[in-house]
Amino acid sequence: MYRAVQYFARFLAWYLIRRGNTVQGTRWNNLKSSLTSGRKLMHLFKPLENLQAALRAVQSSTNVLEQITTIGRHLAYLDTSIKVNKTSLHFWLVGILFSITNGVFKAGRLANEAGVLRSPSSEKNSLADDAAKQARLAAIATQSGSMHHQLFIDTLDVSLPALALGLVDLNDGIVGILGFISSVMALGTHWNSISK
Repeated sequence: MYRAVQYFARFLAWYLIRRGNTVQGTRWNNLKSSLTSGRKLMHLFKPLENLQAALRAVQSSTNVLEQITTIGRHLAYLDTSIKVNKTSLHFWLVGILFSITNGVFKAGRLANEAGVLRSPSSEKNSLADDAAKQARLAAIATQSGSMHHQLFIDTLDVSLPALALGLVDLNDGIVGILGFISSVMALGTHWNSISK
């Protein structure tokens, strides 16, 4: 929620200043700056969380490519949490790119698995086998939906470090809207995960 307000303030400041309302635009810009500082302070213990996630990924038994990209993502985010400079922006960008790559690998694996389950088999299956197959297809559909959702968020977020590094040329309005949308989507995901 905090991040969504920060990016909305960024967009609104850009919009107001562009429309000639510099006083209101400056107020929203100051809010954005204050929220940015507050978020940096709240991320003080984030490196421990990223390190734990990387260690859990090492111990997981998923696909090797997904495991490597997950570990890479968390280690890249680990550095981003420790330092705030151009190097950390590179690590942030790499972390998002690892996350996107992980999503692409996972999408391929899930599509292949669903294809195998949907293909007709030569032997006659029992009702229990059919029920298990349908349950697995439903689980794959759920995983695929959440993976595509995260992939879309990452695609929006990749512009943030890319802009800060000068790799893309976007105005604050576009960056504010992209950040706001990805923040609201991530908030929805988080809300759904804790409300279950």
